[in-house]
Amino acid sequence: MTTILPPTSAAAAQASLGAADDAAAPALRFITCGSVDDGKSTLIGRLLVDSRSALQDQIAGASKSGEVDLAQLTDGLAAEREQGITIDVAWRYFATEARKFIIGDAPGHEQYTRNMVTAASQADAAIVLVDATKLDWANPGLQLLAQTRRHSLLVQLLRVPALVFAVNKLDAVDDPALAFAHIRAALTQFAQDAGLAVAATVPISALKGWNVVAPHAPWCGYTGPSLLQLLEGLPATAADAHLPLAFPVQWVEKFSDSSDTSQGRRVFWGRVAAGRIAPGTAVQVFPGGQRATAARVLSATRQSQDGQDATAGLSAGVVLDREVDVSRGDWLLAVGEAASATADDWDTPEPTSAWPAQRQLHATVAWMDDQPLVVGRAYWALHGHRWVKAKVQTVAHQLDVHTLEQREADTLAAGAIGRVQLLLQEPIPAAPFAQARRLGAMILVDTASHATAGAVLID
Repeated sequence: MTTILPPTSAAAAQASLGAADDAAAPALRFITCGSVDDGKSTLIGRLLVDSRSALQDQIAGASKSGEVDLAQLTDGLAAEREQGITIDVAWRYFATEARKFIIGDAPGHEQYTRNMVTAASQADAAIVLVDATKLDWANPGLQLLAQTRRHSLLVQLLRVPALVFAVNKLDAVDDPALAFAHIRAALTQFAQDAGLAVAATVPISALKGWNVVAPHAPWCGYTGPSLLQLLEGLPATAADAHLPLAFPVQWVEKFSDSSDTSQGRRVFWGRVAAGRIAPGTAVQVFPGGQRATAARVLSATRQSQDGQDATAGLSAGVVLDREVDVSRGDWLLAVGEAASATADDWDTPEPTSAWPAQRQLHATVAWMDDQPLVVGRAYWALHGHRWVKAKVQTVAHQLDVHTLEQREADTLAAGAIGRVQLLLQEPIPAAPFAQARRLGAMILVDTASHATAGAVLID
């Protein structure tokens, strides 16, 4: 079972290149995606080799007759090497003088779209490769491949901040400049129709290394930065630290010394989904509703964060000032404002949660199961670390990836994207995905096969 843990311009990217030299930029996590055999694995291999990040034994293991098979540097599964395709996401790490990078090589086959979604849900940027040799590049009105369009739309739905189109294999066409001009025009029109924010469109040859690490101007009439130079200037995803606290509890640990009753005797471990938590922060337990105060906050290395806080995106352990009933799957949430009192109230109104619980959700779903989505059927939904039953009430529409039209539908097949209405058996502290990435994402799991069925982005 595969699970989901769920714009800049080219000028802005170039302008920020100098800033990367002044201060160390945070590591950029990006993925390569697109259709089958567009050259995604070859591109990553080229980045690793030309940036001198591949070890000699790795290069030797991927060499045949003195030539390096760049794709084999990332295709690690035996089935991938035998079939010449990417099946699972391969993560690779490399660094330049300006920045560190984490690369995800996502599969292009439609049946492995769930793996691509898994990788994109964690990415700061996405490179969508377009194979010039597969298109009618001499035609000004050429049509893009369906998987190119689908992956671009999924990147947008998953709120990946930066999208770069890389037109590959232009060295294999008769007129590279004409081909790039027509393909770039088609990509620009598609981006405008779909509302995609595109950082840049770059002509490359992953096999020969043109415009990958070093610029190869003025090939194809392009005089901008290379693909790696663009990546060095792209921003990393900002954590949702400005929002109210939301802390999903993943693991409950009991103190080895449980005789101290001055505070709670358990550590609640997890990764802060939104906001920040520090000693003295008031929290409310979901779903129990009990209120307490954080007495201690531990870092991932079990160091007390005295006077400091743990912000969104960081793992932490929380010790409360008293014993309350908290289990895996519960949330520690920020305490909201008190409800308004009425004339008949004798007591002070109780404060509410900053993240109100919901049972009925409108959401966009990327369906990934081979079995179609069925209206009225119940699925398991995983939100944070909490499992609840979810029933699909209606399918509002399905998005046609070819025309971008919203069509009526009563089901969603594998690879389809649509908008649905869900009814949960129990309420959860959900929020729109555009507002809070962790609170706005869920997965649906088939109750019989236990396979990941759909990626859910709450509207």
